[in-house]
Amino acid sequence: MSHYAFSTRMRVAPRPIHRTLTCSKSEIKATISGHTITVTLSTMLKSSFILLNGIGEATERRFWDAGVRTWQDFLGLQDLPGLSTGRKSLYDGELRAAAEAHEARDARYFRAKLKARDHWRLYPTFKTGAVYLDIETTGASADVGEVTVVGLYGQEKMTTLIRGESLTETRLNEELSRASLLVTFFGSGFDLPFLKAKFPGLTLDQPHIDLCFAARRLKLTGGLKHIEAECGIERDTDLRGLDGWDAVRLWQAYRRGDERARDLLVRYNEADVRNLEPLAELLVERLARQAQVPWLS
Repeated sequence: MSHYAFSTRMRVAPRPIHRTLTCSKSEIKATISGHTITVTLSTMLKSSFILLNGIGEATERRFWDAGVRTWQDFLGLQDLPGLSTGRKSLYDGELRAAAEAHEARDARYFRAKLKARDHWRLYPTFKTGAVYLDIETTGASADVGEVTVVGLYGQEKMTTLIRGESLTETRLNEELSRASLLVTFFGSGFDLPFLKAKFPGLTLDQPHIDLCFAARRLKLTGGLKHIEAECGIERDTDLRGLDGWDAVRLWQAYRRGDERARDLLVRYNEADVRNLEPLAELLVERLARQAQVPWLS
């Protein structure tokens, strides 16, 4: 329930489709509250062999168990049991190209090399260039609705783009062009398709980590606020209980001249965006444990 007291009675559209309604269907089934990250994942990408065509997680784990834990380990071997000479040579070439892209800090190279569900492996390497993104809308579907606020957080800088003020396709492309990695919560099903529908010229060519589906792989279900609470990620008192429906109402109040509603809407969106960073840190570490990477076993 909102902690914001609206000064007028407002007629609003039916309750909007919101990411929490799509992503959550049951209560949280696991808790990670109080968990402390004590390991480094800096070599996660260079230990990933699933970017090779025909290599899945089971084969990757066999490589790790055999002591082949990094690309350098693989390249240092003349042959590998189970791989033909031709296949080994092919993989050597692919890993050298991957190493060059890694050295060049080219995150976009890996977008097609890894399945979307595995883009989390890029996070430890490219998180310094990550942009955390969240949008608010008028509450209707993309064909008739509008984007009201786009929040972007990266390199300890918060950028808020507001409809009718600073939100344009040109500005969005300018801000996102600097991102090596996108991080959202249910952005693949809501934020990014909505943005593309309203801004057809928008370029979204970065790898994308959707924390909603990352959480599902860890048996964590629920909306962003629910998962935040379970993880011990806090919000300001006056923002607790606000959801996407309140964001729609706040926008309507602002359009009626209420500047306080605008300020609260911006702060609500900023909390959504900023809280993606600690959540990403936690989920990526847990996904690495789930994958049984050797240095966490």
